[in-house]
Amino acid sequence: MSVSTAAIDPSVCAPLPVLGQDVTVPLVTGGEVTYAALDYAASAPALQRVWDDVAAYAPYYGSVHRGAGYLSQLSTDLFENSRRTVAEFLGCRAEDQVVFTRSTTDSLNLLAAAIPADCQVFVYETEHHASLLPWRDAQVTYLNAPRTPGQAVETLERALADRDPYGPALVCVTGASNVTGELWPVKELAAAAHAHGARIVLDAAQLAPHHPVDIAELDVDWVAFSGHKLYAPFGSGVLAGRADWLQAAEPYLAGGGASRKVARRADGGVDVDWHTTAARHEAGSPNVIGVYSIASACKALTEAGFDSLVAREQELVSRVREGLAEVPEVQVLSLFGDDAPRVGVISFVVRGWNSSHFAAALSAEYGIGVRDGLFCAHPLVRTLLGSDPQDPGECGAPEAEPGERSLNAIRVSFGAGTPDEHIERFLRAVTELVREGAQWKYRTEDGRCVPDRGEVARTV
Repeated sequence: MSVSTAAIDPSVCAPLPVLGQDVTVPLVTGGEVTYAALDYAASAPALQRVWDDVAAYAPYYGSVHRGAGYLSQLSTDLFENSRRTVAEFLGCRAEDQVVFTRSTTDSLNLLAAAIPADCQVFVYETEHHASLLPWRDAQVTYLNAPRTPGQAVETLERALADRDPYGPALVCVTGASNVTGELWPVKELAAAAHAHGARIVLDAAQLAPHHPVDIAELDVDWVAFSGHKLYAPFGSGVLAGRADWLQAAEPYLAGGGASRKVARRADGGVDVDWHTTAARHEAGSPNVIGVYSIASACKALTEAGFDSLVAREQELVSRVREGLAEVPEVQVLSLFGDDAPRVGVISFVVRGWNSSHFAAALSAEYGIGVRDGLFCAHPLVRTLLGSDPQDPGECGAPEAEPGERSLNAIRVSFGAGTPDEHIERFLRAVTELVREGAQWKYRTEDGRCVPDRGEVARTV
């Protein structure tokens, strides 16, 4: 999977309008500044287009699949049209199903509940917890972190060659790391899985917002992603792909919408005829606004042109990496090396700094929002930091006081709505903090590093 680094045409590749671009936040040093949202990997801001589409629909909101009234019929059409839009966005095959869920985590837990009882699952230790942890009832093989894309394929091939060749098997892999942003060799991993009789599910939570995802072209069996990372709020996600395991499994949730017919038996029990469509795993009143927001975002990204979006993002990636390289105290985390293609997700540590302290100073003194911690990918971050797997450290919780070494990292992430100024302010802030130190003193409070009000560390 390659990423274009073609020259940027500013008239074509301007940032997409997103909510919050004019929000100002207070600085601990005094005054206010426009907020620089550089935590896209956690939740991307909503596209203005998405917000406008949802606002236009909101007065017409009605129950889905359950009403004869005009608004219910309109909402049902909008819900099912959104399913077709997502299928087109993902390049789904004719026989694939698109199931709407709450998130990537929910999608992968749904699939975990649907795999055959004797299924063997293969997952790299580098995965986000959403794809590392759902397979509790399966026989799981955890694969060590590879150091090259080729090694990733070789590791999988060896593991699959050693398995029982007669039972079902599933490989779970990320498309782009939520820690390093590096792209994984998805198509090659899919080929390896299928060559050994296994299936593969792609965690596209960090890939879909930054890069085209085509199920047929990548030849993966399923794709999972979240709306809130795709510039679409309201708590919806997608699991798209092969229907057979989903149709054969018990409904993920039992209730209205999943059932076609329910009847009492003579012995007092209940017989249920479950749907075989996507509705089988969509019991309850669906989040029609969340689903519509995903469809709106899919349309907006497609119409903007992924080639242009990818090209501009690669320019931002290059700026950040070059700027951080000019600060010797900064160590950027990477599995595959400096030349690996990646999306706008970069994690780093700063020598002499507690990562939570550094992130707090970026926020309090510069109005920049980044993330610190282990990013719900504990084994991967510990591997990248060279720490023992048993060393302490939690997502977003500092284990050291300001100024002391921590086992956490700092993550900056950006995308289609990021203005150039946010990147330049971030790089300037990193340089100033490393060279001059924080202007304010900080303390740990309730597991977070926060400014100590009234305690100036240095004068400007």
